[in-house]
Amino acid sequence: MEQERIGAETCPTWQVTLPNRPLAGLTVLVVEDSRVASEAVRLLCLRSGARIRRADCIRSALRHLQTYRPGAVIIDMGLPDGDGADMIATIARSEPRVPVILGISGDPGNRDAAMKAGADGFLAKPIESLAVFQEAILAALPADARPKWPRILPDEVIAADQGALRDDLAHVAEVLSLADDTAAIDYIVRFLAGVARSAHDRPLEDAATALARDHAEGRALATDLARISGLVQDRLATVRMS
Repeated sequence: MEQERIGAETCPTWQVTLPNRPLAGLTVLVVEDSRVASEAVRLLCLRSGARIRRADCIRSALRHLQTYRPGAVIIDMGLPDGDGADMIATIARSEPRVPVILGISGDPGNRDAAMKAGADGFLAKPIESLAVFQEAILAALPADARPKWPRILPDEVIAADQGALRDDLAHVAEVLSLADDTAAIDYIVRFLAGVARSAHDRPLEDAATALARDHAEGRALATDLARISGLVQDRLATVRMS
C-alpha cells in the first residue's frame, strides 16, 4: 500500500444529542468496493442521522482524508488496491487520530487482523442491523461523546439493494473473465464472500470458501472458477428478471 500523509487539521468534535438519531451530525467515511455493502451502510447512516462519504479503494480514501476529517471511518478488509488492515494501521497512527475506526469483512476471521492493525471495532457482513451498526460506532467513541441516557435499540434491518447486488455480481463476472494470477484469485474470494453474505446466498458463499481452500492448498482452480462463474451468471439472470 502506498503510504500517504493524512491531513493534520484538528478532528471534529462531536457528541450524541438526539436519542432517536444518535449519530446526527457525525460524518462517516466508508471505504468499500462492494456496492451492496456500501449502499447498506449509506442507509444505516441515513437512519442514524449521520452524513456519509464513500470511497471504493484505498487511494481514493486517502485523497478524501487529505481534504477533511470524518468522525468515523469504516474500512473493508479486502480492497482492490491493497489490504484494508494496512489502511487501518495508517489512519490509526495519524495525528490527530480519527475518533472511530471500524473494520468490516465478509470473513469474520478478519476481526483479529483489523483489531491488531488498530481498529476500534469490527462489523461482519452482512451489515444490516441498525442497532448493531449504531452500537459499534457509539461503543468506540470517547466516553464523553457517548449517550448520557438509556436508549431503546432500534430493530430495523436493511435488506440488500437489488440494483447494487446486480452491479456487484457483474463486477465479479468481469474479474472472473480476467483472473489469471494469485492477486486476482485472492480478491475474488474476499469480494465474493462479502457479496454472498450480504445477499444471504449460502451456495455462493460456499463456492467462495471452496475456492479459498483449494487456492491455499495449491490445487487446480479451474473447476472452482467454472462453478463460481456459473453461479454468478445464474444470479445475474435472476436479479435482472426480478
